[in-house]
Amino acid sequence: MEILIQVVLLIAGFVMLIKGADWFVDGASKIADRLGVPQLVIGLTIVAFGTSVPEAAVSISAALKGSAGLSVGNVLGSNILNILIILGSTSVICPVPVQKSTVRYEIPYVILISFIMSILGLSKGYLNWIDGLILWVFMIIYLLYLVRMTKNGTSQPEDTPRSEEGDTFLRMILSIIIGLGLVVLGSDFAVDAASKIATIFGMSERLIGLTIVALGTSLPELVTSVTAAMKGKADIAIGNIVGSNIFNILFVLGTSALIIPLTYASGFIIDSIMAIFSAALLLLCVLGKQKLTRSNGIIMLVCYAAYFVYLIL
Repeated sequence: MEILIQVVLLIAGFVMLIKGADWFVDGASKIADRLGVPQLVIGLTIVAFGTSVPEAAVSISAALKGSAGLSVGNVLGSNILNILIILGSTSVICPVPVQKSTVRYEIPYVILISFIMSILGLSKGYLNWIDGLILWVFMIIYLLYLVRMTKNGTSQPEDTPRSEEGDTFLRMILSIIIGLGLVVLGSDFAVDAASKIATIFGMSERLIGLTIVALGTSLPELVTSVTAAMKGKADIAIGNIVGSNIFNILFVLGTSALIIPLTYASGFIIDSIMAIFSAALLLLCVLGKQKLTRSNGIIMLVCYAAYFVYLIL
């Protein structure tokens, strides 16, 4: 009965995280639009932040509760899942075109920051506030790159909700408050339930973070990418996933490390290598053809299956 209760609480936590993030982004974007903030700025800040809200909430909550295995494992697991499972599944449904800038700059940037994160964490066994600052420096560089690319017309900002006549400030503010409340409560539920499930089954927090929690916080990306592919709009999939991976490392881990030191156990070495490998595989698949094919997707899914077998054995 205890395990059933914890599973229900975990699912409830994920639902609150996803719905809360959606309400928060919707309300904040509409207020910014009503105040005359350029859509570019909204897209690069509020919406970009919103895609990483579930990971950020879970990682920061886990860190504050002393569950660093969940905190780091959530980010590593989400980034691996985003590429191998989400892009793999999406490209199996239909080929996914890739922008030239994504191949030249953004995917290599994911590889670079994944490597830097791994070196910072594994070299001393933790990420502290100095490491958090380093990651935030790379975050600012990325934001400046996005601004420049968009101004040059070579990259399109993500669509953002526009305020409508019926939207009052009170309604938009309530959307933000309720959204943030659900995110905080949902992350609390998810972390507590995941930790208890790990204890009941004798599983490590690292394994729970890399699998169940990572999948739960990646659900928005999974649903968005697969739905886009089925509607024939798969071209947005890679940009969304690559951007999410960058934010997960630089914003989520960077911010978490600024708040409290994160234990980066030696057990994460294979997972760190896998995160770098996933990004490198994506780059290899799209080099020269700027497209992710069905055969590429199958290779990605097979790679994740092999990695999952390694995790559970």
